[in-house]
Amino acid sequence: MSNTHPSFGKLDDDRVIFFDTTLRDGEQSPGFSMNLTEKLRMAEALTHLGVDVIEAGFPIASPGDFESVKSIAELYTKDGPVIAGLCRHDRRDILAGAEALKPAARPRIHIVIATSPLHMRVKLRMSPEDVLQSIENHVSLARNHAPDVEWSAEDASRSEHDFLARCVETAIKHGATTINLPDTVGYALPEDIEAMFSMLRNRVPGAEKVIFSAHNHNDLGLAVANTVAAIRGGARQIECTINGIGERAGNASLEEVAMTIRTRHDAIPYRSGIVTNRILQVSKLLSTITGFDVQPNKAIVGRNAFAHESGIHQDGVLKDASTYEIMTPESVGWSNSSLVMGKHSGRAAFRDKLKALGYGEIGDNQLNDAFRRFKDLADRKKIVYDEDLSALVDDQFRENDRIRFVSLDVRAGSKAPPSADMELEIDGEIVHATETGDGPVDATFKAIQTIFPHTANLQLYSVGAITTGTDAQAKVTVRLEEAGKMVDGQGADTDTIVASARAYIHALNKLLVKRTRTEPADLAS
Repeated sequence: MSNTHPSFGKLDDDRVIFFDTTLRDGEQSPGFSMNLTEKLRMAEALTHLGVDVIEAGFPIASPGDFESVKSIAELYTKDGPVIAGLCRHDRRDILAGAEALKPAARPRIHIVIATSPLHMRVKLRMSPEDVLQSIENHVSLARNHAPDVEWSAEDASRSEHDFLARCVETAIKHGATTINLPDTVGYALPEDIEAMFSMLRNRVPGAEKVIFSAHNHNDLGLAVANTVAAIRGGARQIECTINGIGERAGNASLEEVAMTIRTRHDAIPYRSGIVTNRILQVSKLLSTITGFDVQPNKAIVGRNAFAHESGIHQDGVLKDASTYEIMTPESVGWSNSSLVMGKHSGRAAFRDKLKALGYGEIGDNQLNDAFRRFKDLADRKKIVYDEDLSALVDDQFRENDRIRFVSLDVRAGSKAPPSADMELEIDGEIVHATETGDGPVDATFKAIQTIFPHTANLQLYSVGAITTGTDAQAKVTVRLEEAGKMVDGQGADTDTIVASARAYIHALNKLLVKRTRTEPADLAS
């Protein structure tokens, strides 16, 4: 590897660069969507986490995507992480990317083209020589508009090594500063990945002048293992997402790679800039924004990641936590205490608690609304847990929602048809409707549809308790589908019907964001 890089300057060979693509590849996941305000919040959280490169989006995809990339670039006009925008091998893509990234102090144009025989023949309908010529033309064009250019070989893991080496050599020759070799469909085994990186670094002229990067998908559950293998093979940039979100089965999980490097430094003697005790905060923030919780047994950030039920395990942990914990909960942001808030807690303590839970700086109006809901909840519940607070304030932080819950009055029982009397705020205007249904939830959803007509179909309705006890808040998940676009919404309240209404409204707002986006034909990497 060269000792210098246009974005990072002098590099040490033991440094691993973290390239986060939550806002680009992660957002392509079915059901995931973020508005501009949410993307800006995530970008700031990723920066505090210590991410080196933020892939802000796909500028040519839609006006909204262009504006998101530009707005994130405007956050970092003097310093901060490298801001990248993904582009296909297309002049319009590259020029749009360059324009969106212009405000950033450290912009990166990231261009991608497929190199496997299958993708070239079926998707691109290009010959190998055509692909080589395209690499020459488009890497040169990108380099004319940015000092830092990343070139990606889509489906690299299924590409012929001889041809892949020619492609990488061409990209380096014409100005690429980072070479990314994705396992686009999650097909490779760790030994395949390590061998591919080792081969190219040893074989390609000029390989020492660039950073090699790994981008692994999780279709066989091997994304993190393949990423570690890539590091061993010489990759010094890893591409990942928070909570491992991404197309299909997702991407390599940032938190898992970061903690693998930290925990197994004996076998993987590298370092990164990730501030690991911020991991849980960023994970929870993403869950709040997307409406998708991580599974309980998810490594690092799942709620059971540091839980011990077996008597033998509990006994060992009480004697010495290292018997069954290879890292401390505190090292990734878990706290030993969650019972601190009650009806006598004040506004200042409430604000501090929300910051500790990962909500960052909170505006006065948001704080006042959330505090009122907290006081109401504290009057109804004996104990308010951290999980209760997170669920309670989530919808208070959806600033750009067009549809907002105002009130709901439900009548149900065995003597008369259930009915729902609903008030919503639509684009700032209060609208009212009353409907009957087969049950109180059905009546509530019909009232919402009357107020805000739409063609979305209900695909999933799920209810769970956030904590224990009969006074626990219900957490409802609603999945809506419209024209092939799928979104999940979540809502919480001690009243299950109110929680259901909030979840449905959350899903509708996410669907409105999805409607404004136009997906290009080739997004994968």
